[in-house]
Order: sequence, then C-alpha cells, then structure tokens
Amino acid sequence: MTNNNTLDNPSANGVNANRLFIASCFALVTTAFAFAIRAGILGSLGDAFGLTKEQLGYINLLVLGIGFPVATVTGGLLYNNLGPKKMMMLALVTHLAGILMTMGASGYTMLLVSSFLIGFGNGMVEAACNPMISNMYKNNQTTMLNRFHVWFPGGIFLGSLISQFMTGAGMGWQLQIAVMLIPTAVYAYLFYGQKFPEAEAAGQTSVSENLSGMMAPLFFFMLFCMVLTANAELSTQQWVGILLKQSGAQPMLVLALTTGLMAVGRFFAGPVVHRLNPTGVLWASSIIATVGIYLLSVATGPTTYLAAIMFAVGVCYFWPTMLGFVGEYIPKSGALGMSIIGGIGMLATGIAQPVVGGWIDAAQAEATARGLSGSEAELVAGQAALSNLVTFPAILVVAFGALWFYMRNRK
Repeated sequence: MTNNNTLDNPSANGVNANRLFIASCFALVTTAFAFAIRAGILGSLGDAFGLTKEQLGYINLLVLGIGFPVATVTGGLLYNNLGPKKMMMLALVTHLAGILMTMGASGYTMLLVSSFLIGFGNGMVEAACNPMISNMYKNNQTTMLNRFHVWFPGGIFLGSLISQFMTGAGMGWQLQIAVMLIPTAVYAYLFYGQKFPEAEAAGQTSVSENLSGMMAPLFFFMLFCMVLTANAELSTQQWVGILLKQSGAQPMLVLALTTGLMAVGRFFAGPVVHRLNPTGVLWASSIIATVGIYLLSVATGPTTYLAAIMFAVGVCYFWPTMLGFVGEYIPKSGALGMSIIGGIGMLATGIAQPVVGGWIDAAQAEATARGLSGSEAELVAGQAALSNLVTFPAILVVAFGALWFYMRNRK
C-alpha cells in the first residue's frame, strides 16, 4: 500500500521525508517567533534606543518588506539551480547572524542590518520549503502544505505567550530575542546530515511562460488585492503591542488568541476552501475583517478579546486563499507567480510600517496638544491608527465583491 505522506519511493531516494518536513516546520516556527517576539518587544526597543514609532516602522520594513521578499523572489528564481539544501544553509546562516546581531545591537543602524538578515532568513525558508514539500509529498501536496503553513500562526501563538510571560517576569528584550535560537537550533539539527530531494521542475512551465501568464489583468488585480490583504492581517498584528497597550487588554494575549484561532482555521482549511468558491471566501473574509478591525479601534477591556476573535476569523483565510486563487485561476503564472504574490504582500506590508508608525506618532502628538497625557494619549493614538487600518479591508469589500461577480460570469 502506498503511503501518501511519504515520497513515492523513499527507500530508493534515501530521503527521510517526515524528518525534513518536521525540520521545515521548526524553520517556519523561527520565522513566526521573529514576528511575534519582535512585536512584543517593539516598545522596549524604542525605549532602549530612543526611537520614534516611525523609526520602529523602518525596522519592521527591513524584516517584512525588504529582507523577506528579496529572499522569496530570488529563491523562487534560483530554486532549481541551488536546490533546497543550499537554500536552507543560507537561511540558517542569516537567521543566526540576524538574531545574534540584534541581541548585541549598539544602535539603530545595527538594528536595521540585523532586521534585514532575519527577514532574509525568513523568506529563504519559504522559498526552499514550499517547493521541497511539494516534491516530497506528490500525492498529498495540498494537505501537507496546509499543515506546514499552520506553523506561522501557530508559531506566533507560541511566541506571543512566551513574550508575554517573559515580559511579566521582568526579562529584557535581549533574552526574548535569544528564544529564537531554540527553534533555529532544532531545525539545524534535524536538517543536519540529511539527504534532500532533488530540485525539480517537472510539470512546471518555463520562466518565460510564467512571466507571460503574469501579464494577465487578473494577476495585476490580485497583486493590488494582496497589498491590502497582507496589510490588513500583518500590519495590525505587528503593531499590536503598541496599538492595544492601553486598551485594558493584554496585547500579546490578543495576538496569541488571534493567531491560535488562525492556526486552527488553517489546519482545517482544505475541506472548507475546496467546498466553497475562493472568491466567496475572500469577499466574506474582507467583510468580517473590516468589522473586526473597527471593533478593535473602539473596544476597551474584555470586549477587546471579542473584537480580536472577529478579526482572526476575518483574516484567517486571506493569505492561503490568495495563493490558491492564483494557482487555480492563473495557472500559467506557475510557482513564480505565487512567489511574486507572496513577495509583494510582504513588500507592501514592510513599506506600510513607517507609515503606521507615523500615524501613531501624529495621533499621539495631536492627543497631547488636546491636553491628554500618558496612557490616555497612548489609547487615543492606538485607536486612531486602527481606524486608519480599517481602510485596507474596507476597500477589499468592494474589490472582492466585484471579483465575485466577475468570476461568476467567467467561463
């Protein structure tokens, strides 16, 4: 009997697919820890180095908007030449260098450089592991890729709880960054000495055909939508520690709650998305996400957690459904098209980080000018920034509604 959760002929290939898959999951946990723990210590970094919210936004930009997309696009183009082993070695080196440089940072410039390295390592994990898992589990690709991607929100869930506990215990931001070394060491150990599957392009179109497929108007429309879906999800989460600091809720518990729900939702996403029209899922998600972020902008105290649940349900299926839509309805764009969509999402999110930071600075200055101070000013600033973030999913309500009608009439 053939086991769908292994290579077609694992003994002949000499590849331990299950061990490589587990290693890939720990590598994705490292990227998730980079997101969650950095969100938890963002305010501490600002205090330690005397940085404005806009400068903190540029630090986020280097992780999300430059390092990650540079790695994913480069890795997507070179995967067949380099192979997953060399790419994961590069991910490990940049992860270690970025983590250690952040822990020993002496100023803003070193934080920027280390942030780029961590972002590059994150992107290289995505670029190497996605096609490797597809190659290893040929008979069960969709299920295994979904299980792999569970560990981004799942890792954020764990990282958020760890950051919350360490902050409450009075542990500094350097120690929290050091926690990222644990999943890094685990994936390095699990990958060490293993034979990797050969990079293969079987069944894939050529790069020139991919580029031709990406010239379709629908692809450019989805690029536009990806800018908004990525920011609705990730910009809100990345600033949660500052946005909700004075809301009466624990920001890192809010992040843990939302990402925990997202992990569960994505784990069971396969049957749900396959039974529903992807455009319907996207349209419904945009409506729920708009309501969720709006509620976060006005909620205080325990009701913040209820708003967070609504937000989690709204953004849960955005990222995987966007990728699935491109794969299903723009197949000529191939794996490169999916890499570009993901890279653009992260690039746009990164570019937005200084903007979001500027919103918070401006709102806090305005609140101070009105006579507010301390926690009151911070609460007003956070709510004002969240009100601006509502714009992203609100535009998507119109865009995905139009897409739903268009796709319904398209043969």
